[in-house]
Amino acid sequence: MNGKPEFNTSRRSFMGLVAGGLATAAAVRPGQAQKIATKARIVIIGAGAAGTSLANRLVERLEGADITILDPSAEHLYQPGLSLVAAGLKPASYTQSQTADWLPEGVRLITLAAAAVDPLARTVDLTDGQTIPYDFLVVAPGLVLDHDAIEGFSLDLVGTGGIGALYAGPLYAARTWEAASKFSEEGGVGVFTRPATEMKCAGAPLKHTFLIEDIATRTAGAGKHKMHYAAHDNTLFGVPIVSEKVRMLFQDRGITPHYSHVLKAVDPGRKLARFATPQGETEMEYDYLHVIPPQRAPDFVRQSGLSWANKWTDQGWVEVDMQNLRHLRYPEIFALGDVAGVPKGKTAASVKWQVPVVEDHLIAAIEGGEGTAIYDGYTSCPLITRVGRAMLVEFDYHNNLTPSFPGVIAPLEELWISWLMKEVALKATYNAMLRGKA
Repeated sequence: MNGKPEFNTSRRSFMGLVAGGLATAAAVRPGQAQKIATKARIVIIGAGAAGTSLANRLVERLEGADITILDPSAEHLYQPGLSLVAAGLKPASYTQSQTADWLPEGVRLITLAAAAVDPLARTVDLTDGQTIPYDFLVVAPGLVLDHDAIEGFSLDLVGTGGIGALYAGPLYAARTWEAASKFSEEGGVGVFTRPATEMKCAGAPLKHTFLIEDIATRTAGAGKHKMHYAAHDNTLFGVPIVSEKVRMLFQDRGITPHYSHVLKAVDPGRKLARFATPQGETEMEYDYLHVIPPQRAPDFVRQSGLSWANKWTDQGWVEVDMQNLRHLRYPEIFALGDVAGVPKGKTAASVKWQVPVVEDHLIAAIEGGEGTAIYDGYTSCPLITRVGRAMLVEFDYHNNLTPSFPGVIAPLEELWISWLMKEVALKATYNAMLRGKA
């Protein structure tokens, strides 16, 4: 590994390629020439990547619409950056900005959470008792990290006693690096986990494992660390060909996989992690433990009757058509991002492709017609394997690889250019998406 790129593609030309792609995406957006006049009341729950992107796009398409976005946080979180913060590659501030700064004029931001939805009355109740009526509702609140489901674990433990939890936010990602860097310097046993539920960016547990193994080997030298990865089922990744590639990389780098091991409890005093397995419970000692908790929809989703009744019953994802993201029982309701009950799509890259689909069908509904856009499950994961190397893994509902740069970026090779996509270009693309330009 000599640190040189595999392609004769300079940073400048690469960024030009990305910028050109963004310009093209903006240029092909429909309906920019003439706005549609409407008095429709549109409520968006959640001002994350999905809600903010959609709000910006709707303002460009509609004239006179009453658009309200609800989110209890005044801070916008660039979640793809948390894995970089947790590896000491970016400061916590890299992921932080102000929600209001991304929203266009003409959109009303209410910094309160949704408490309930009445899909028959077409209203949303807020946590302060307000009721907001809607003609169309977009549910995009993200998901809940259920840390309380892990016995003995508390976010207060993160950064101490060898415990990390990068998903919990910028502060916890930075504290995760404190624990991980100590482990990297001192050596020992590292245990990396993922939950049995659906989860946002299923590649994140692997990224953290690969990065800490690489950093630890560079810091303390080979043989100072024993690395263990607890997979929730009998695969390492949901796409079979990618799972096999990860297995081979684990083998090459001495990372031991433990299949069908689901973290159930932590004993921080004894530094023991307890797992449920098909053979019964088992314990693993650790010097560093990375915790990713079970994930589920916010309570109001299930309590409002918006969830699937016959699948993901423990998680509560919104019951939508997998191709147009429209609720199957309440056609005025759409879901976007993490909370949508579809087989794939809990990444920012998925949101980039989901939002135009919802936009198309929502605009068509306002005009009294039917949309035609289809979401095919596109999901992208710049799967970091070392500092300076990554695999750009892209796939659809059917686990087909769907490379955006065929012939330029090989999806299952560890490349400098794929690293650059994650470390440099992804945030620019993400920011353009928030503005409704990509």
